[in-house]
Amino acid sequence: MLTLIGNTKSRTFRVLWMLEELGLEYEHHPESPRSDRVRGLNSLGKIPVLIDGDAVLTDSTAILTYLADKHGKLTFPAGTIQRAKQDSHTFFLLDEFDACLWAAARHSFILPEDRRVPEVKDALKWEFERSQKHFVDRLADGPWLMGEDFTIPDIIAAHCGGWAINARFPVTEPAFRDYIDGARARPAFKRAAER
Repeated sequence: MLTLIGNTKSRTFRVLWMLEELGLEYEHHPESPRSDRVRGLNSLGKIPVLIDGDAVLTDSTAILTYLADKHGKLTFPAGTIQRAKQDSHTFFLLDEFDACLWAAARHSFILPEDRRVPEVKDALKWEFERSQKHFVDRLADGPWLMGEDFTIPDIIAAHCGGWAINARFPVTEPAFRDYIDGARARPAFKRAAER
């Protein structure tokens, strides 16, 4: 039995969504970051944490990749050109979307108050908005980043899109907004959101 640890108002939601897409059985424990249980599994106190047998896995993207590779779904095989393109989308999203949103969160409520630089958020919003144009270019063969195949980077992109909307980041590209709506219409997303 897989055990997912972490509240869903975090990157844990990505893993929850993946588990639903794959149709796997799992237990979910909605622990907060830095809880005693989480610190016992991840010294940084970060979520999500996935327990598979004796293995403890951390970092949402690593967990998504592990699950997709293990079950041969939502990914292309390692060593293929398709996988390299898929990974390119994943790394783009982590660098250009996730990093901006995470930095803004850190300077809003995560860092100690005396370490926050709220003014940086304007630059991060500008960068996020600029990156949407590059994202739309990557959808040329859509509806998903890998054409007809819904894969790991689609979960990351749609999660970041929802995060951006909640954080009041500008979602100005209509194609990106439509993409987010399309991903959130998937049955697995809805099942994950109901949790």
